[in-house]
Amino acid sequence: MKKIGVIMGLFLLTSAMAIAQKYAFVDSEYIRNNIPAFTAAQEQLDKLSKQWEKEVADGYANVEQLYKSYQNEAVLLSQDMKTKREEAIIAKEKEMKTLQNKYFGMEGDLFKKREELVKPIQDEILKAIKEIAVDGSYAVIFDTAAGGNILFANPKFDISDQVLEKLGYKN
Repeated sequence: MKKIGVIMGLFLLTSAMAIAQKYAFVDSEYIRNNIPAFTAAQEQLDKLSKQWEKEVADGYANVEQLYKSYQNEAVLLSQDMKTKREEAIIAKEKEMKTLQNKYFGMEGDLFKKREELVKPIQDEILKAIKEIAVDGSYAVIFDTAAGGNILFANPKFDISDQVLEKLGYKN
């Protein structure tokens, strides 16, 4: 009987502690969009991405042109010339794939540039959120922008503006 009483007491204590927890949420997209350095970094990344996309697309267009030219002239070429042209087309296509991977691959230039420009800002935001969580004794802070499937959140628990203020921005 005492065991049941102890278990019931622990259950009630745990339930009371869970009810007493404080929760909040932030909209990280809203926060990022209100930080000029993030907006500038994103614009710089978009500009680089478009420039590199154009360079890769132009390269693939060149490969396509080489292939069409080869198809049109194939009947007039010797076997040796055909082989050389095919190898040149394949080499150019490999070159374009390598360039595309260099710019847009998992560890490509765009990824590295994003790490260089955006990660420090994201780290600052996360640090501010953690400090607010500790200062405000929040058990959990959710991010509504991260697609966490939050169906409803009362705006009075949104601390996004508080995070911006902690970072030195007023909105």
